[in-house]
Amino acid sequence: MSDTQKVTITKGQKFPLTIKRLGIDGEGVGFFKRQVVFVPGALPGEEIVCEVVKVSHKFAAGRIVKIRKRSPDRMTAPCPFYDKCGGCQLQHLNYNGQLREKKDIVRQAFERYTKIPLESIEFHDTLGMENPWRYRNKSQMQAGRVKNKVIAGLYERHSNRLLDIDECIVQHPQTDKVTNIVKEIASDLRLTVYDTKKHKGFLRTIVTRTGFETGEYQLVIVTAEKDFPKKDLFIDEVKRKLPDITSIVQNINTQKTPLVFGNETIVLSGKERIRESLNGMTFELSARAFFQLNPEQTKVLYNAAKKAAHLTGKEKVIDAYCGTGTIGLWTSDLASEVRGMDVVEEAVADAKQNAERNGLSHVSFETGTAESVIPRWEEEGWKADVVIVDPPRTGLDKKLLHTLIQSGPERIVYVSCNPSTLAKNVTELSEGGYRLESLQPVDMFPQTSQVETIAALKKR
Repeated sequence: MSDTQKVTITKGQKFPLTIKRLGIDGEGVGFFKRQVVFVPGALPGEEIVCEVVKVSHKFAAGRIVKIRKRSPDRMTAPCPFYDKCGGCQLQHLNYNGQLREKKDIVRQAFERYTKIPLESIEFHDTLGMENPWRYRNKSQMQAGRVKNKVIAGLYERHSNRLLDIDECIVQHPQTDKVTNIVKEIASDLRLTVYDTKKHKGFLRTIVTRTGFETGEYQLVIVTAEKDFPKKDLFIDEVKRKLPDITSIVQNINTQKTPLVFGNETIVLSGKERIRESLNGMTFELSARAFFQLNPEQTKVLYNAAKKAAHLTGKEKVIDAYCGTGTIGLWTSDLASEVRGMDVVEEAVADAKQNAERNGLSHVSFETGTAESVIPRWEEEGWKADVVIVDPPRTGLDKKLLHTLIQSGPERIVYVSCNPSTLAKNVTELSEGGYRLESLQPVDMFPQTSQVETIAALKKR
């Protein structure tokens, strides 16, 4: 059948549809007249009546008109914002179902982008949480205004309408408390709010991060202008209503960009960094430093990564994309030496301090790209046995892939937040002389469709 003949679906058309699986964004996936149909809110095994809302050359998108056969895993989402907010995608699926389907999302990616038979490797079940709520240690709420009231929250799904979210049940309660107090203070002081269309206004984003173990917490006010009107009044009110706050920081982002943070950060009150503890180690975190958003599952993730590295105490380890150095520090007790690098200078400064604070003299970090630093280290006579990579959703940089293949460490441990780019990169590493040994999905973000995966690769 040609592509022209295949496109037989029209917008507004209704038809019965059986949902076969979940897509990478958490939507139900079915097939009608050999064409794929994505239906948000539909679950695998369900039989629905679907109405088409969008048609493209490769797929159609629909909505549920009626559920004829419900999944036994379907539940009522407990969040009042769930139907509108795009933050979570799977609150209507019970937690065991979420863990099962996240493993399947990883399976789909590897079946699509690799030729590796998954039955030939260790493909483990998803590691989940005992309590999959209130797990996020950091919130980023966009600021808006309704009449004289400052609001803050997330944008409605597929919309530029801002939802005023006073409680998010996947966030630590302290982040909700801080955000709500800042909204009140900003309203009382009549601070202007940034308008993305006009590129005018002051307050852009309210960012809060809290230490689960230490109880310390930081407020970051992201502003479109450096000049802070009524700054002293603002600080005094925050400290009066939050007397135990550890850090109040202003970050200035003057650019017309969807990125939250700008390059300049000013400490308004308290410390520059807050502390968090994991597994007996202490980490200091500056406003822009990357740190895993789910501290409880971070322990699970890093232990799985350490297990995949097969360390015996003799290995030299590289922590690429090191951020604040957490993975490198985590593996240091079973490594002879750990070195890490990152392009974010502030994060590397945090990583160095974290290593020093924890008394780890055999761990070091520097600023730079892995593809430039690794060859220099090898020229100096230092070669890694194990390289751990934890890249962004876009996956490994092409230059770094080439560098890893040229360097040829015995093991590569790939910590991924995107199964598709992971599968593509594993294919390239396989072609470069590596064999995939195992895959371990980890649920870092319950109630969402996101899944972290640890891939263990060994040099042939």
